[in-house]
Amino acid sequence: MTTILRRDVRDLARIDGLTELPRLLALLAARPMALLNYAELSRGTGLPQSTLKRYFALLETVFLVRLLPPWHANIGKRLVKTPKVLLTDTGLAAHLMGIDEERVARDRSLLGGLLESFVAMELVKQAGWSADPPALYHFRTHEGLEVDLVLERRGGALVGIEVKSAATVTAADFKGLRALAQIAGRHFRRGIVLYTGAEVVPFGAGLFALPVQALWRWNGQPGARKKARP
Repeated sequence: MTTILRRDVRDLARIDGLTELPRLLALLAARPMALLNYAELSRGTGLPQSTLKRYFALLETVFLVRLLPPWHANIGKRLVKTPKVLLTDTGLAAHLMGIDEERVARDRSLLGGLLESFVAMELVKQAGWSADPPALYHFRTHEGLEVDLVLERRGGALVGIEVKSAATVTAADFKGLRALAQIAGRHFRRGIVLYTGAEVVPFGAGLFALPVQALWRWNGQPGARKKARP
């Protein structure tokens, strides 16, 4: 991080905020996958919003942060809704939060946001070699129902993915996915909850709970309840 800020950022822009950027990154790391709120970040860092927007442009350019736009059935409205922010490297995020593997093992509440960011970036990487790469979004209704990640192809077909750090999944974990399915209609292909358990579990038509390992190891299509491969 020090190398990037001292070398790459200096090459891109002459700024005096090299001591402020790590503090901004640490604040973002402590709020993984949070909605981008310049007013709140301004209060937390003491930086004016105009400066924050300039810093964000630099951090995106050097690939330290990524904005996840909102999905909306009306394509035009996606441009005016609030994006989410994620640090592209969860190891760096954990370092900035001052936590290590042992602490995460003791306090599972720290895992949720990091796991969500990790899955998001794994999907970004896999989309990079796809012949028909999907765009990546998040989804949120006015009632507060959310889906962590929405993958949409150019033709409109989409898949919703919810990420849970728990080892068990219930029907309540699919509320956001069901709302997305209702709004997306015929374009909705599948809703998936990725969790830290080991089994594939169906939860209705087109809805499945899958182990996180399914991102890398998968044989066949989701169907009857069965063990995931170790």
